[in-house]
Amino acid sequence: MKQQPARLVVGMSGASGAPLTVALLRQLRDRHPEIETHLIVTHGAALTLAQETDLSLEDLRALASVSYENGDIGAAPASGSFKTMGMIVVPCSMKTVAGIVSGYSDNLLLRAADVTLKERRKLALAARESPLGTVHLRNLYEASQLGAVVVPPVLAYYNHPFSLEDCANHVVNRLLSQFDLDEGGYQWTGLE
Repeated sequence: MKQQPARLVVGMSGASGAPLTVALLRQLRDRHPEIETHLIVTHGAALTLAQETDLSLEDLRALASVSYENGDIGAAPASGSFKTMGMIVVPCSMKTVAGIVSGYSDNLLLRAADVTLKERRKLALAARESPLGTVHLRNLYEASQLGAVVVPPVLAYYNHPFSLEDCANHVVNRLLSQFDLDEGGYQWTGLE
């Protein structure tokens, strides 16, 4: 029997944080070429990508193994029989969190997240909003109750970042640690 490749679905919604998606895909490509990345980009994410980076949507898609149109609700990640390690949504807008929590799977990103949860696979959400309103907090709590891991892109200073790239890589490693794919070296080691 042919062995299935290791696959990770990466969803990108329209919240601010497009450089995080870019850093995540680059790290997976460079450090874990054995893992297929399956990218889903919402319309809002494409707009944010243009606003926050110098990359085109085609440039972003080239960083992934496979890319899908968000409207393609019949694509492979929409089915539980499409085996994956799980899914990372980075950045994850509050609209996307609300869709995941309510089961409102009207596009491929939401359907893939729904499938990830129903199949009891890991779903990591880089929830991006500030300040968080009561509705946001309630939805994040519900997402956690459903099995998602909420990994907000929060800055850390104990790693002595020198650049925005250092900050982005720290967040990416926090996300990848959920799948045991982090590069190490960013963890808290205690006071000396």
